[in-house]
Formats: sequence, C-alpha cells, structure tokens
Amino acid sequence: MSKRDYYELLGISKGASAEEIKKAYRKKAKELHPDRNSDNPNAESQFKEVNEAHDVLKDAEKRGAYDRFGHAAFEGGGGGRGGHPGQGDFSSAFSDVFDDLFGDFMGGGRGGGRPRATRGSDLRYNLHVTLEEAYSGLQKTINVPTSVSCSDCSGTGAESGSDPVTCPTCSGMGKVRAQQGFFTVERTCPTCQGAGQMINNPCTSCNGAGRKDKDRSLSVNIPVGVETGTRIRLAGEGEAGLRGGPAGDLYIFIEVKEHNLFERDAVNLYCQVPVSIGTAALGGDIEVPTIDGGRSRVKVPAGSQSGRQMRLRAKGMPALRGNTVGDMFIELAVETPVNLTTRQKEIMREFEDVAADNNPQGSSFFSKVKTFWDGMKS
Repeated sequence: MSKRDYYELLGISKGASAEEIKKAYRKKAKELHPDRNSDNPNAESQFKEVNEAHDVLKDAEKRGAYDRFGHAAFEGGGGGRGGHPGQGDFSSAFSDVFDDLFGDFMGGGRGGGRPRATRGSDLRYNLHVTLEEAYSGLQKTINVPTSVSCSDCSGTGAESGSDPVTCPTCSGMGKVRAQQGFFTVERTCPTCQGAGQMINNPCTSCNGAGRKDKDRSLSVNIPVGVETGTRIRLAGEGEAGLRGGPAGDLYIFIEVKEHNLFERDAVNLYCQVPVSIGTAALGGDIEVPTIDGGRSRVKVPAGSQSGRQMRLRAKGMPALRGNTVGDMFIELAVETPVNLTTRQKEIMREFEDVAADNNPQGSSFFSKVKTFWDGMKS
C-alpha cells in the first residue's frame, strides 16, 4: 500500500515554515486523537501517520532528504533515530505528542535534568520618612527579618562531612511520570518534594533547611525628592536561595509622613498662613517658614482676602529625577478677632458704620441676593 504524502497529511504546502508545520501538526493531532474518535476504527493508524509526517518534516535534515527522495529516503533504516519514522509503539508516539503539545506547561518536555537551584523570595520593607528627610535625603539603617544561607552547611542542608544524595524515586529529576492510557502524567516527586535530592544527615544548625532566619542590618541611601510610593531596590538583599540558588531582592517602599505645616503636591508645597484683619486690610510684611528650616518675608498687599495665594519660587521640593525644584505657595487666612475688650468693640462698631462701602465682595453678594428675591416675587 502506497504511503500518503507527508505534506498532504498535514494539509500544508512544501514551502511551509517550521512554525506552520508545528501549527498544522497540533491541529491534526487534536482532530485525530483516538480518545476523541472512539467511533473511528482507523483513528489510531491515522494518528500515527500524522505523527510520522511531523517527525520527518520538523527535522531539517530529514525534511531535505524527503523532499529529494520521498519515502525512499527512509527505507532500510535510513530515517535515523530508530530507523523508519513510522516505527515504534503507539504509546511512545503519543508521548512525543503530549510533550510537544504540553511540554511548556510541564517544565520543558522529556529531556529533564537535575533540579535547578531555587532563587530566594523577594522581600518588601515599608520605610516611613519625614518631609524634611525627603527634602534633604539621608542615609538610614534598617533592620530586616529575612532568611540567610546557613554558614555551617554552606546552604546544602547536610551535616558537615556529608552530602545530599540523589533521590531514588525520581533519580534526581524532581518529578515522576505515570502512564495513564494514552496520557503521560507528570507530578512532583513525593519523596523529595521536587528537590531531586535527599538529606540523610541534616545539618543540626538549620535542621536541613539550608538557611536560617536572621535580622539583618542594612544601610539604605534615601535620595532627595522621594515621594510616597517611591520604590528602592536592593539587589541580592532578599531571602537566601535554596540549594545554592541566588538570593532574592529587597524592595523598600517609601511613605512620607504628613507634615503639620506644609502640604505637598508633587514638587510644590502649600502653607496656610493666618494674618490679622488689620494686616489684610492695610497690607504689611509677614514671616513664613520654609522646608529647609529657614524663613522668608512675604509682603501682603493691602485689601487681601482669605484664600489669596502668593508664590515663593524654588522654595518647594526637589524633583526625584533631575535638577528642578518646585515652588512654595502661601495661602492667606484672614482671622476674625475674638475676645474683644469693650474699647475694641466700640472701635469695631465705629469702623462698621463708616466702612459700608469698603466690602466689595459683600456688596456684590447681597446685590445678587436682592435680584434673586425680586425674581421670586415676580
């Protein structure tokens, strides 16, 4: 019986790329899988034909030979790796398909290998700083609870003078396989829990873990201009790895505390300053604090109202990246005097009698109120 053309079996052209071959094979393999075609007695043979075609066309050398000589290129065992590409039992053929389709999810296919060292976990540390510290930057020492490699066993977990032994269940693979019908199921080795090795004489210092809990003291450089949410990464300062693996990283998250004088918005600062009613009316100079610990004199224009803002350039926060500096905004809060003496009350009443035309906002407001009421009456 003549064999069908491999390209025809996969439904592709002779110029198909490797990716097209792989995609067509996966589609055919799923379509012709015997579990999905229990009513088709030829499903197993058709499935093996597709597997045979893929075995040849996915290999550049085999494909070149097939393109030149056709099926005759593999007669007499010329196919390499087990002779004719169609030889071998069905379970072996499907194991190839299973690995090709799902190998990426099972850890890289059937090749296996000794278990790799495990990288340590990354750690997070929340660091609170004041606004003044964020302004000037600082060097700060922190204590971080973490796991460090055991110095007594050098991280192996085995007592000094002994070494871990290869797990007899998985032969050092860390995984075991079981054949279930046409499927090959791969699981973590129950004996060594995926380590691939066993420790017969555990280290007494770390109880075989290979690492110990310890508080570490680290010096951290906090740059100027940090904000809440700024993240600082310290490479290799996280949890120690297993079986000689590299340590994880330490991530420091900055939180800037609220200030009792200044409110921050990115690189700008805002400060609400109370002024007396006399200073607001007549004008004058006031002294305000700055984030660097200094003070600045600000001229208050006569007739200033509450909420008026004045800018002090370059008196804000430095930018975290770059050389720019924000501004500081002074917001005036005109104070109403309280606990007046009899004389002060007399003066305020006299002032009220003669200052009726000196309240532009009040006059404008009550004019609008009168218009509103007149409109309601009509």
